[in-house]
Amino acid sequence: MCVGLCGVNCLHPFVRGGKNTRNLAKLETNSLQPSTSALLAWFDRHQRPLPWRADPDPYAVWLSEIILQQTRVDQGTRYWQRFIDRWPTVVDLAHAPLEDVLKMWQGLGYYARARNLHRAALAVCDTWGGRFPTTATDLRTLPGVGPYTAAAVASICFQEPVAAVDGNVQRVVTRFLGSDLPVDRPDGLRWVAAGATAMLDALRPGDFNQAMMELGATVCTPGKPHCIECPLQAACASGPERAQTRPVKAGRTRVEHVAWAFHVITDGTHVALRKRPENGVWGGLWEFPSDLNARGFHPENWRRVADAAPPMTHLLSHRRIEASFPLWVRSPLGALPVSLPEEWVWVSWQAAAEYALPRHIDKVWLDVYKAAVQAAAECEGSVPTFGRERPTPWPESTK
Repeated sequence: MCVGLCGVNCLHPFVRGGKNTRNLAKLETNSLQPSTSALLAWFDRHQRPLPWRADPDPYAVWLSEIILQQTRVDQGTRYWQRFIDRWPTVVDLAHAPLEDVLKMWQGLGYYARARNLHRAALAVCDTWGGRFPTTATDLRTLPGVGPYTAAAVASICFQEPVAAVDGNVQRVVTRFLGSDLPVDRPDGLRWVAAGATAMLDALRPGDFNQAMMELGATVCTPGKPHCIECPLQAACASGPERAQTRPVKAGRTRVEHVAWAFHVITDGTHVALRKRPENGVWGGLWEFPSDLNARGFHPENWRRVADAAPPMTHLLSHRRIEASFPLWVRSPLGALPVSLPEEWVWVSWQAAAEYALPRHIDKVWLDVYKAAVQAAAECEGSVPTFGRERPTPWPESTK
């Protein structure tokens, strides 16, 4: 029997699980050392050979952390390699046009990350002389770098003894130390951060943080964890059944259902694209215009025909978007539009494919293009076969 994190008598050597698990001051770090050592030994044997681990360069590690937010490791590794191949240093990335960075990011979603990635690279060059800050506090001054990313880079690259807490670490800490405080509330977040700090190995902080993330990603997984493979199993406060109920969350964010029309305005050779506002969904990306009320667009000059592609459902974190693609055509022999709204461009289909596009538009791009050419040709009384008239070279990306 002992007094654990909860401040009451408990059977577990460190902590009693339960909603009263609050007294972090009574946790003895020394009692956690055997488990921390077992975790590091496990990591030394079983860590995945991720490319940024071979040589923990701050640029490579920071880039991986930004890309892997909301992204699977297998997909994120491919994108990371593309970025490294094209922009090998943070200075190269800072000198890249934002449009190129957004285009390279296409398919990862959450495009604010890409904009902040570019802004942070500029800040490293302009404020820090091309070298990354070496402490978590200073790293947090970079755009898009929060507590977790700052701690990860500082500990992995500069061995600062600071715990990095992401979703994987939340899961490991709440299960291992036995907390039912909601991790989507301030008390629960503070509890997890303090627990991770108590477990931290000050001599190998970078390896410890990576080990915790690795354990959460591969063994202590959501749903049914692989407890028999876990190096912390002997001292875990949860066990296989209780682990499935942790971490606790107070409530889910309501998903908003939205119907959104993306208007394909074309003469078969050219298409109108609109740049979305920097703030908001798909900020700074290009779309088929979703606002026909913009000043400068005159629908009477266009003929509305069938949709360019079937409706589709696109899921964002808190939105379920039902997207449609109305098709508006005019003869390719007619005069170019006299005027278009300020934020629109009128470009060839081949040039348009090089613009940074949201994922849902990228998915239907080829179908929309074919429908546009077909509709415009019917205006002229001829029907294309979609053979050699396909634009070349055609950007493959994810189409």
